[in-house]
Amino acid sequence: MLTYSFTGITDNLYEHLYKCIRDDVLSGSLPADYKLPSKRSFAKNLSVSTITVENAYNQLMSEGFIYSLPRKGFYVSEIFPGEYPAPETESSDKTTHTQLSSSSSDSDYGGTGHSTSYRVDFSSNNTSPDSFPFTTWAKLTRRILSDSRDKLMTNSPSNGTIELRLAIAEYLKEFRGIYTSPDNIIVGAGTEYLYTILLQLLGGGMTYAIEKPGYRKLSMILDTVGIKSVDIPVDDKGLNVDILRRSNADIVHVTPSHHFPTGITMPVKRRYELLKWAQEADTPRYIIEDDYDSEFRLTGRPIPPLFGMDSSHVIYMNTFTKSLTSTIRISYMVLPDELVARYRDRLSFYSCTVSNFEQLTLAAFISEGYFEKHINRMRTAYRRKRDCILDAIKKSPLDSISEIKEENAGLHFIINLKTGLSDEEVTSRLRKVNINLLPLSYYGSETTHSFLINYSSVPMDDINNIIESISEELNSDS
Repeated sequence: MLTYSFTGITDNLYEHLYKCIRDDVLSGSLPADYKLPSKRSFAKNLSVSTITVENAYNQLMSEGFIYSLPRKGFYVSEIFPGEYPAPETESSDKTTHTQLSSSSSDSDYGGTGHSTSYRVDFSSNNTSPDSFPFTTWAKLTRRILSDSRDKLMTNSPSNGTIELRLAIAEYLKEFRGIYTSPDNIIVGAGTEYLYTILLQLLGGGMTYAIEKPGYRKLSMILDTVGIKSVDIPVDDKGLNVDILRRSNADIVHVTPSHHFPTGITMPVKRRYELLKWAQEADTPRYIIEDDYDSEFRLTGRPIPPLFGMDSSHVIYMNTFTKSLTSTIRISYMVLPDELVARYRDRLSFYSCTVSNFEQLTLAAFISEGYFEKHINRMRTAYRRKRDCILDAIKKSPLDSISEIKEENAGLHFIINLKTGLSDEEVTSRLRKVNINLLPLSYYGSETTHSFLINYSSVPMDDINNIIESISEELNSDS
């Protein structure tokens, strides 16, 4: 029977088992369609609990390394073993050999772009004031004002202060498995600003591919500056790479860990197909990976980013507006080495769009461990809020006409409604009671009767009343 050693491990038991199986799948030691042991027999053989094996299998399934067949068991997925490099490891940590020089609404996922105020807005990415760590932030602010006056009065490098870039690089290494130099990190006031930098960096002659359905604002940015873009449909495994290949696109924007808006997690086989698309061309191709709410996967480990699999063809983007608050307009991107050199040559004359005051405060918040504690606390709070919403739906008349999908990753899920009302009628009825619920068709999906539930801003103490109001409106005759 398949077996692994647990001697001297530093990970959790299930994380160690997950990594062992994952690595064997990637290396080809476990071939496609290989039948894995049952959870009970595997646990007995490894001398671990059944829940350890179950958690490892669940994580492997969520990333697409294995699949299950009803009443038959678990099997290894086909992943193109041996054709691609393994994820980068600590030995490739560029901070050890790259000079660390200090002289060198976020992506609005879920946002509607308008300022109408609703009792509850299921499209909003705002966060509750109760969730922000005001006391800690105020303490760090006072200290920065007292101890860092010279730094506060010195212009930041165009890519951000070295303090914040160092803090981000360490965070990415510890929590996202990304090993990069602070010199590869560009800090900016919101993801939209970083996109405009990227468009200048990559050049206007490129064709951009965008997920459909997907992030509407990126299409608007490209249209505004006259850059060609093509829509690539998303299926149940994410962006369709076959159609991408036929599109002659040079750049593709994806949300693989938690596709917006469908909530799909791109399985590992599709990820390798996407990386192969980037690697196979004679001219440079790049993948823009937007990891917008990766910290809030509510079950299992966060999904490994594409950047950790290929740092030469992937541009990694993330934001603090989901993890802290939408009013902190601080985002960042990690560039491949080739683009870092190009950025220095062409765009380093730009001034950084985030004040030193905010950068130094955030750097201290991250490097002193407050950010990790905040994420852990918010993950618990958001899990409780999600469960409360799902429980309220289950106990209401809404349960008989609804189906919930993709509820375990990120801060939104999908509700499918079995109703004779059109998507427009559903939205119109709910707005009469001050509730904003947008269909996936708003984001370019051809699917009907599917709606986005972004719950980050939903007031916890009003959830039952909100679900009751939705039920009444959808079941009324008027």
